[in-house]
Amino acid sequence: MKFQDMTFDQVVSALQPQGFPNLNSTNSRPTSPYDEDYNCIAWAAEDTDYWWWPDAMGQKYWPTEVPREETLAAFVRAYGIQGYIERCDATVEQGKQKIAIYTASNGKPTHAARQIPDGWWASKLGQLIDIEHEFAALDGPAYGTVAVILARPGRNGGSEINP
Repeated sequence: MKFQDMTFDQVVSALQPQGFPNLNSTNSRPTSPYDEDYNCIAWAAEDTDYWWWPDAMGQKYWPTEVPREETLAAFVRAYGIQGYIERCDATVEQGKQKIAIYTASNGKPTHAARQIPDGWWASKLGQLIDIEHEFAALDGPAYGTVAVILARPGRNGGSEINP
């Protein structure tokens, strides 16, 4: 069965053994269907038109001012162009939008999520669906853990998902 034909519970059950041991239907909820046009890095940047990745061949979108390298520094710089700066924690701050960048144990970025007003996080799971989830729901072998939290002033004075 293809992911796009599955219920959310079936998707969660299929993802758990693939490196998402903490993910379940209690700590996450679906928000949009399967879409191959963009990834989590783009989704965190509020871009649903492009797949963001610093691939060496230049086949995916990446800000021209940022080196095409899979390093935490490059990802922080890419979001920095959009006004994000490093923060110390994942608590909700009135008037701030936050992004969490995940890294694998080798330090390479693997995922990004955007905080929403209720304190949960919005993520795009590769080519799969968009979900909202608790902070630690995606921790595990697939994405690693959150390495850095970035923040910028909210566009409408808050951390709204669709400003």
